[in-house]
Amino acid sequence: MMRAAWYERQGPARAVLQVGELPVPEPGPGEVRVRVVASGIHVGDTGKRQGHWGSTMAFPRVVPHGDGAGVVDAVGPGVDEARIGERVWVFLAQSYRPGGTAAEYTTVPAEHAVPLPDGIPFEQAAGLGIPGITGHRAVFAGGSVVGRNVLVTGAVGAVGRAAVASALRGGATVVAAVRSETQLEQARALGAQHAVLAGPGMAGRIAQAIGRERLDLAADVAFDADVREIHEVLRYGGEIATYASVDAEPRVPFWPLGFKNVTVRFLSNDDFPEEANQHAARDLTAALADGTLHYPVRARYPLDRIVEAHEDVEHGSGATRVILEP
Repeated sequence: MMRAAWYERQGPARAVLQVGELPVPEPGPGEVRVRVVASGIHVGDTGKRQGHWGSTMAFPRVVPHGDGAGVVDAVGPGVDEARIGERVWVFLAQSYRPGGTAAEYTTVPAEHAVPLPDGIPFEQAAGLGIPGITGHRAVFAGGSVVGRNVLVTGAVGAVGRAAVASALRGGATVVAAVRSETQLEQARALGAQHAVLAGPGMAGRIAQAIGRERLDLAADVAFDADVREIHEVLRYGGEIATYASVDAEPRVPFWPLGFKNVTVRFLSNDDFPEEANQHAARDLTAALADGTLHYPVRARYPLDRIVEAHEDVEHGSGATRVILEP
């Protein structure tokens, strides 16, 4: 048996999360079992638990959290036994699967357990999957960004940090948009060549930063609030890759976007092409290893305090990470 947290109905953390013992999962064909050292918690995890965005429970019991890091301790049929003992970070552990990383053990397809170099702390990789792969996809879904001007909104957030690192490593010039004056220096410290305040007037601030050039791509966290500002400084044939919107049915300036032949990509982490996942996994691991990508961790909770951990994620800053330690 193993210690784990789970819920059997959707709702508030204090009403539905339970902690106790469950059977240790066995890896199936093509899978590995990971002893979880650190489990990442994201808004996506708390949203699934609450039933946000129309999400439902496909399984009668769900062990939450899609991301984590630990050590492979068993492999299923078809997986090289040499992987036993390997340090890894995992992603999509709870996507279309009932057993996430809020437990002492989890099983994932072998390709979703990414080798983790010895020098990278588990807690840095534990929250990498959902935000990291989303940020990487926002940058590269349309192809190479070498020599391109890339805007990253919410640049010091979890997805934003990964997008900045990915764009810089991909050879782009990065304009980082943030919500407050105090975050401008943080954005520059990430390596962004330009940092501007988001909100009304952002287009003018971007234009001042990059001069006569135009944006090629915007990796955007707030489509409803940002689309009008972005289209003003986006080149003809440019691209917006967006993964979030406060308003679920935002007003879209159709003709201004249409006249510029703008491509708008709407992104959801659970369903990226597997080739894109693997491309991101390689690049993000390298970014952690060389220090291009780093996540500030504001809190660590033991498994028994998972309710507090979820509430921390719901009410805290998206610029820092919360880690569960099973």
